[in-house]
Amino acid sequence: MNQRLFFKYAKALNNFIPVQNIQVFNHEIMLVVEANKIKPVLFFLRDNTNCQYKILSAISGADYPEQNKRFEIIYELLSIRYNSRLRIKIYVNELTSVESSALVYSASNWWEREIWDLFGVFFTDHPDLRRILTDYGFEGFPLRKDFPLSGYVEVRYDERQKRVMCEPLEFAQEFRTFDFTSPWNETSKVES
Repeated sequence: MNQRLFFKYAKALNNFIPVQNIQVFNHEIMLVVEANKIKPVLFFLRDNTNCQYKILSAISGADYPEQNKRFEIIYELLSIRYNSRLRIKIYVNELTSVESSALVYSASNWWEREIWDLFGVFFTDHPDLRRILTDYGFEGFPLRKDFPLSGYVEVRYDERQKRVMCEPLEFAQEFRTFDFTSPWNETSKVES
């Protein structure tokens, strides 16, 4: 299918779902949708006979701190019947929550947990929204770059107490040697 037909198909989608922006690049359609309308849009794209995007291949996030709506969340859909891919983008800020798509696509469960854990974007009505990649008691969100930079915590399982222990970690400085001289910069004396 050529680029012109893809764009025509994308414009036809605009008659059925609320789209803010449409782009076609490399035979892939990218739609920008309002964050509060993501769930009905996903239902339509999955269940409509002309779309049939039955597979959610990924949900990813990006952070643009200089923008008002700093978080970009991208849903990547695949229609096997029509052999086409579709990307849907939404933009949210730190305080705006996104409706979970776990009821539409069960694969989104893990992806939404990952975005919550790393970016702090909250998904309402998610069945199990908890951290999966950071340590217990970690404050902040790593991909926002606002986590604490001082202090270290060690998480380990104590066999005697039969529980997970969270303890401060200490580094002994006396075992470290810092020699910043380079042997290539030294001049050697040549005896005659």
